[in-house]
Amino acid sequence: METIKLKVLDQAGHTLMTCPGSQEVSLVYTGAYQPGDRIALEIDHPGQFCVIQLEDTMLPALVYVVKREINFHIPFGEQAITYSPKSFQGSRHLIRARLASPEELAARRNLAFNCYDQHGDTGFYPHASANVETRGEAVFAARNAIDGIFENTAHGEYPYQSWGINRDPNAALTLDFGREVLLDELRITERADFPHDNYWVQATVTFSDGSQMELPLVKSAKPQCFSFAPRRVRSLVLSQLIQAEGPSPFPALTQIEAWGRECLPEKEGVQA
Repeated sequence: METIKLKVLDQAGHTLMTCPGSQEVSLVYTGAYQPGDRIALEIDHPGQFCVIQLEDTMLPALVYVVKREINFHIPFGEQAITYSPKSFQGSRHLIRARLASPEELAARRNLAFNCYDQHGDTGFYPHASANVETRGEAVFAARNAIDGIFENTAHGEYPYQSWGINRDPNAALTLDFGREVLLDELRITERADFPHDNYWVQATVTFSDGSQMELPLVKSAKPQCFSFAPRRVRSLVLSQLIQAEGPSPFPALTQIEAWGRECLPEKEGVQA
């Protein structure tokens, strides 16, 4: 039986608290986080689907874990302003993790959502990265486009974080699922802080299977949806972003959603 473990560690790697469990674990950490602290999740075997809730003011996320141990670094300073001011505060923190159920894995869902994504090789997916992020600031990081927060009538700190392209016409965002998934729909929500913002009239999605799809976009604060025949992919790249004519040079992406299902073996009760 798969066992999982949650830990809170300090900057030096010393364990502040740990809690093991069988398939499900809940840890209550009674201490104030300090710079350099991190939350670690350990599993017996890489390649597990887990539902994690590393902060009780944030939603749970179903993620695919490819390492025996993954780490979430507690955000401080500039990194913290893309999270609720209530998050990671105080001296009582409820942290949860469990193995995902077969019913959850069988359901059609947004396979891009991961509010716990961070820069670098996190060891869990989905993961967003980009070749440019405006001034390297957290409020314009690629991870903001998959955090599930759709507020887009302003820009800057929470809840108005977005992926900013620093006026680069070659900007590209990569969404990596870490395994093969079956996609059938994309939804794009552009930032709509008009008149500060501009918007894109077209974008191109390149899938890991080599296929491409052009997305015609309009000026809208709402998600723009694009359905297609199901295709198996491990990742996709959003690029060739063509902005509308106008005085503002600031188009940006609030959310990208990738709807579909897991490619699971039929013996697990899921048709791939």
